[in-house]
Amino acid sequence: MTAIAGFLYPGHSAEDDFPRMEKLLNDAGAAVRLPLVHTDIGTDAHRVDALLEMGSVDRLTAVLPDLTAQGAEAVVWACTSASFVYGREGAGDQVTRLAAAAGLPASSTSFAFAHALRAIGARRVTVAATYPDDVAALFAAFLRDGGAEVTAVRGSGIITAAEVGTWGRDEVLALVREGDDPTADAVLLPDTALHTAAWLPDLEAAAGKPVLTANQVTAWEGLRLLGHPTGPCPPMGTLFSAGRAPDVS
Repeated sequence: MTAIAGFLYPGHSAEDDFPRMEKLLNDAGAAVRLPLVHTDIGTDAHRVDALLEMGSVDRLTAVLPDLTAQGAEAVVWACTSASFVYGREGAGDQVTRLAAAAGLPASSTSFAFAHALRAIGARRVTVAATYPDDVAALFAAFLRDGGAEVTAVRGSGIITAAEVGTWGRDEVLALVREGDDPTADAVLLPDTALHTAAWLPDLEAAAGKPVLTANQVTAWEGLRLLGHPTGPCPPMGTLFSAGRAPDVS
């Protein structure tokens, strides 16, 4: 039976990762659909004030009918910064209100990272972010509040998602290499505006360890909410390598 996990994606940057991941998963026999609709982002800026407005529940729920009309059985807010910027409690409230409005299981990319870390057994992590340093530090704080040990944080100082969306393979590989810490169990790339779906095995080869990227964990989280098998799908990285139904505990 086909699982339909739906995604609310802010603006237009790397949304083409989602049909790519859908194809990779279906080629591996996962039987999934990953429909996506775009939310109004307001100001495109990795600034706290802009991110708080971008993640307001009213903005998210405004396009929910477009997603549920596509048969979505779960919904994920496909944005990291405009969820962790609220802190762990505020991000939890954001997801609770989204679930209530949708009448469906719901989550966000920030919580997807936390759940994915547990799934691969990674506790010590390094953050390689496109964000300015202050925003990257807020993601690290979110992870620490969930029990992860963040060994290093690297920001890249990019303000807009539009600029992040122009990065190609070489820039993303450089981000992984420069942001890695030899003592970490995994490298985290937290921006859903960053294209990564085409290069996940390359990123892990460069790091010599699991690499979790925002769009990858977001897709996984949608399937986790539905308890749906994920593969195995080696092109989707370590997170999708086991091929078992994701842990929903």
